[in-house]
This record gives sequence, C-alpha cells and structure tokens, in this order.
Amino acid sequence: MPPDPAPSPAPVLEARDLVKRYGALVALDRVSLAIRSGRVTAILGPSGSGKSTLLRCLNFLVRPEGGEVLLDGVFSDLDRARALDAHRARVGMVFQQFNLFPHLRVRENVALAPRVVRRLDAAAAHALADHHLARVGLAEKADAYPGELSGGQQQRAAIARALAMEPAVLLCDEPTSALDPELTGEVLAVLRRLAAEHVTMVIVTHDVAFARAAAHEVVFMDAGRLVEQGPPEQVIDAPATDRARRFFGRDAPG
Repeated sequence: MPPDPAPSPAPVLEARDLVKRYGALVALDRVSLAIRSGRVTAILGPSGSGKSTLLRCLNFLVRPEGGEVLLDGVFSDLDRARALDAHRARVGMVFQQFNLFPHLRVRENVALAPRVVRRLDAAAAHALADHHLARVGLAEKADAYPGELSGGQQQRAAIARALAMEPAVLLCDEPTSALDPELTGEVLAVLRRLAAEHVTMVIVTHDVAFARAAAHEVVFMDAGRLVEQGPPEQVIDAPATDRARRFFGRDAPG
C-alpha cells in the first residue's frame, strides 16, 4: 500500500444513497461512498456486482435514479448542461477500451480535450500533452498513431489523455481487462506511480494483488450493494462477511 497522505477534511467526491435499476435488475442499491483527496480506492467484486455502474454514475455517464453525487461538497445538477460538463471535466475516466482517435497522433489525442474544453491554445495543449506522455513513459511515442502502439501503450496514452484535463479524481474502469497478461504489468506500474504521487483514483479491478499493493481503501461490492470497505489488510486479508470471505478465498472462522 502506498504511503497514506494527510487526511483531507472533506471528501473530494461523494456518492450518497445511489440507486440504479435496469428493468427488474437493481444495479445499485443505495450505495454511498466518499473519496478523499490523494487516496486510491479499489472497487472489487464479482461480475455484475455494480462496480462499473457505480463508477459511471460518479461522472454521470449513467444517470442514477436516486441519490446524489457531490464534488467538493457541491451537489452536481444533472439538469444543467454547464454544471454537468464542469463535473465531467473534473472527474476523469479511463475505460476498458482505449477509445483513442485513430486518425490523430498520440500527442493530438492527449491535447484535444484541453484545447476544446479548457480552451488552451495549440502550443500550451501540446506542451501539456508531452508532459503527461512523459509521465506515463510514452514521450518517444508522441508522434505515433494509435495503431502503431501496443495495447498497453494505447492504455497508457488513454491515461495521459485523462490526466491532461488535470481532474480532481481519476476513475479507471478495469483498465487492464482488454490487455494480454504480458501487457497488464506496464499499465499497473503506471497506476502505482500515480498512486505514489497521490493522484486521487477510483479503480475498478479484478486484480486483488494490485488492489492490495496500490490502494489505501478497498470496497467490496456484491449484488449492487457495498458489502465491506476499509484498508486492504482488513477487507482482503481479514474480511468480516461470509460473502467477502468466499470471494477472497478466506476460510470462515470456525
């Protein structure tokens, strides 16, 4: 686990009693979660437990049907387009698929949102892109096209693209699930470096070892509910519930 930063007085991002349904399926059942600045939160759980739905509700790619999301203590108003855009600009997202524009060079992919959303001029946006590409170990690939990169390099470029917006929180939805095992390590290494830099992240992952090593807090979800949360040594190594013990392969106390 990375060094824990000094505790922040209030959450930078908070979900309160989020509810989301897909027909008869309850994907989120009154889920609450507080994300504090500089900390890494890993969300674990079986497939279909609501992990990705929660992440998408945090930046309103999916609209919850109940509950609230607050950024810096301020309720985000889904009915005001400007407020919604401002929220998404500060809550970045890294997807399972890389979603890079194939006709743009890597530098241009990373610089696009700062130019369009933050209204930076081309020189400033390109300098920002180069900074974040170097940060993820891709300085030498700035002039390449996405199709010339490996899957791991494309995902690192996608992380640089999200960082270029300088978000308050970076959300990562299973960032290695589309990669071959041999490419997974390079992406996880970047995320570990960002954790050491106290970048605020919420990471949905199936990689228990990564969560144990990189997260300050682990959240375990099942059937749309938050079952357990706490430090990795508590949730992963000594879970309190039978469901979590089964998931993490821990024997129930006899």
